[in-house]
Amino acid sequence: MSRKPSLFVIFLTVFLDLVGFGIVLPLLPLYGEHYNAQGWQIGLLMASYSLMQFLFAPAWGRLSDRIGRRPVLLVSTAGAVASYALFAWATHFTGATALWLIITSRALAGICGANITVAQAYIADISPPEQRSKRMGLIGMAFGLGFIFGPPIGGVAFRHFGDPGPGIVASALCALNFILAFIILSESWKPNAHADAARRPRLEQWKHTLGQPTIGLLVVVFFLATFCFTCFEITLGLVIANNFKLGFKTPEAISVAGTLFMYCGIIGAFVQGGPIGKLVKKLGEPKLIAISLLLTGLSLAPMPFIHGEGKLSWSLLFSNQGGPWWMLLLVLAVLSIGSGLTRPPLFGLLSILTPADQQGATIGIAQSAGSLARIFGPMFAGSLFEAHAAIPYLTCAVIAVITGIVAWGKLSRLQSPATSPLA
Repeated sequence: MSRKPSLFVIFLTVFLDLVGFGIVLPLLPLYGEHYNAQGWQIGLLMASYSLMQFLFAPAWGRLSDRIGRRPVLLVSTAGAVASYALFAWATHFTGATALWLIITSRALAGICGANITVAQAYIADISPPEQRSKRMGLIGMAFGLGFIFGPPIGGVAFRHFGDPGPGIVASALCALNFILAFIILSESWKPNAHADAARRPRLEQWKHTLGQPTIGLLVVVFFLATFCFTCFEITLGLVIANNFKLGFKTPEAISVAGTLFMYCGIIGAFVQGGPIGKLVKKLGEPKLIAISLLLTGLSLAPMPFIHGEGKLSWSLLFSNQGGPWWMLLLVLAVLSIGSGLTRPPLFGLLSILTPADQQGATIGIAQSAGSLARIFGPMFAGSLFEAHAAIPYLTCAVIAVITGIVAWGKLSRLQSPATSPLA
C-alpha cells in the first residue's frame, strides 16, 4: 500500500527533532563550567551547532533535490541519534576529553539539524502555492513547541539520571523519530531530468541564489530578522537580572528567564499554528513580512528601559508593583507575534518564487543565512551589552524597522497567490 505525503508526519518529525534540541541546549553552559571550559571553549560549544548548520543546510537541500527528501531526512535523523548518544557518552569522561567530545557531539547535531531545510522543501512539494505560507507556519509551531517541552524534559532527565540523562533522553526521542519516519514518512519529491540544475558548487549556489533580486532580498531579510531576534535571546536573561534586581546567575533570575522564554514560545507557536493562514490570505506574504519586522523593531526598543523589582509571580502581577512586569509581558508578546509572523510567509514566498527542482537548494541557502546570524548575533549583542544594555536593543530595533520599510517598498509589488480571487 502506497503512503501519501503527510503534513502531520513532517510536523511530528520536526517537533521530535526540536524537543531533542531543546532538552540539551539550556544545559550546555552548565556542562561547560563543569568540565572547566575556558571562555572561548564555551563560545565554541554554543556556536558549533549553528556553524555546522550554516555549512550543511545548503548541502542537505541540494542533495534532497537530487535524490529525494525521504532518504535525506532518514539519514540526518539517524545522525541525530548518534550525536546525542555521543553527548551522553562524553559525560563518562573528565576534563578536556569530555569537553571536546561534547563539542564534537554538538557539531554532529548541527550537521543533522540542518535537515530543517529538507522539511521545509517537503512542505513546499506537497502544498499548492496559496497554502505554502500557512503550512510553513507548522515548522515554526514545531520550533516553538520543541522549545516549550524540551527544557523541562531536560531538567527532569538531569535530576533523575545525572549528567548522561539529557543526552540519553534526547537520543531516545530521535530514535523514536527515526522509527516513525522510516515506517510512515513517504517521498514527496521525485527527482527528474532537470534535477541536475541543483548540482552547483557551494559558492556558485550562493551566487545563484543571492543573484536573483527578490530571492536574494528575502534571504537578507531572514538573516537580519534572525540576527535581531538572536540578540534578544542572548541578552534577555541579563536584562531581567539587572533591571528587576534579581542578580546574575541566581536561581530566581534563571527561573524567570526560563518562564519568559516559554511565554514567548507559546505565543509564537500559537501565531504560527493558527492565525497565520488568515493573515496571509488577507494581507499577502510581502506585506506580512514587512509588518512582522516593524512589530519586532517597535517591541525591541523599549525593552531595556523597563525597570521593576521582585521575582515574577501571580501575586506580584496583581499588586501595585506589577506594572513593570505587565509592560514587559506586553512588549514580549508583541515581539513574539512579530518574530512568529516573519518565517512562514518568508519561506512560503521563497518556495513560490523557486522552481520545483531547486526548492531544497534555495531554502538551504536561506536557512544557512539564518544560522550565520545565530553565530554573529550573540557576539554582537554580548560585546555591545557590556558597554550599555540598551545599545544592542536599540541597534536591532533600528535594523528591524529599516528592513521592514525596505521589504514593504521592494516586495509589496509582488502578487501573493494567497490573496488572489482564485485562492
